[in-house]
Amino acid sequence: MKQITLFLLFIILFTGCDFVFHQTQKPVKWGNLTIVKKSFLELPGFETLNYDVVLQNFINNCQKSQKIYGNLCEKSLHVKDAKLFLLQNFTPYSIVDKDKKDEGLLTGYYEAQIHASLHVSKRYKYPIYETPKDLVVVDLSAIYPELKHYRLRGKLQNNKLVPYYSRKESKFHDLNASVICYCDSKIDRFFLEVQGSGKVILDDNSSMYIGYDNQNGYKYKSIGKYLVQKGEIPLEKISLQSIRKWLNEHPSRIDEVLNYNKSLVFFSKRDQSATGALGLQLRAKSSIAVDKKYIPLGNMLYLSSELKNQRFNTIVFAQDTGGAIKGPIRADLFLGSGNNARSIAGKLKSPLKLWVLIPKREEVQK
Repeated sequence: MKQITLFLLFIILFTGCDFVFHQTQKPVKWGNLTIVKKSFLELPGFETLNYDVVLQNFINNCQKSQKIYGNLCEKSLHVKDAKLFLLQNFTPYSIVDKDKKDEGLLTGYYEAQIHASLHVSKRYKYPIYETPKDLVVVDLSAIYPELKHYRLRGKLQNNKLVPYYSRKESKFHDLNASVICYCDSKIDRFFLEVQGSGKVILDDNSSMYIGYDNQNGYKYKSIGKYLVQKGEIPLEKISLQSIRKWLNEHPSRIDEVLNYNKSLVFFSKRDQSATGALGLQLRAKSSIAVDKKYIPLGNMLYLSSELKNQRFNTIVFAQDTGGAIKGPIRADLFLGSGNNARSIAGKLKSPLKLWVLIPKREEVQK
């Protein structure tokens, strides 16, 4: 026993303060998440982070997350050692799903770019709508708190709420909605909806930004999965690029495929590029879209995955949502704008591990 004690003392003396004895922690509940307490030493790649960039992103995120971080937002403005700020004020908790798995899925998205006009014409004929005036959104959380993450959408017909027009139906009805602009490609319009925001280049060479404002109430359905089910594209080759290529090569089936996703997104004009659901301008490789049923917007997380066949470890912020982003260990990484961002985003589909960084004053008890 004395030999063991001396051995452990020797290790501590010669390895310094970074040596930590890790005890197996039991999973605990944090909201709708199941999490397990960890240490920063267990986060892959933590020692290689650019802590100053992380601190600046945290300060930016604090514009919309004061309720989460309280006085840490004010404290962050006067930090001299960004790494020490993280170590002293936060505790990482790994996220596991209901099946006790700790690995999920990372995909990517980008700021789309489309060509359009303010006036309908033979070329510019595909409308991009604002939220329809007759779209009714019902929030049931005041009566059923357990439904606070859900919204019921539809329209009134004979004093009854009925489903709103699907993507296919909207083509045959005049929506009670203002048109922001008319674009020149229904394919580009569809992927603009998937990305949630974009830059519109108008025919007079001016430009504007638009972003997600609402949707028609139908769940998002992946056209990629549809093409795989139909045997059109092998599962291992499915990507944004392969889907685009297939659609362009099969013009007579474009409507069939796009209408498989009944969800229809409505937009509003924005003052800045790529603004997420949190109301902040998105930052490349720092902002992620999450399922807010599990991860409340504004939270800071540690992410470990692969990007362009290289290990990718970083601190990110939950600042957006998406119709396809479902589950506790699921994230969509914002990659910026331009062709390079689109190329990377279209192919990104990597195993994901997530840790939520919780302020120490709010550490979760067993």
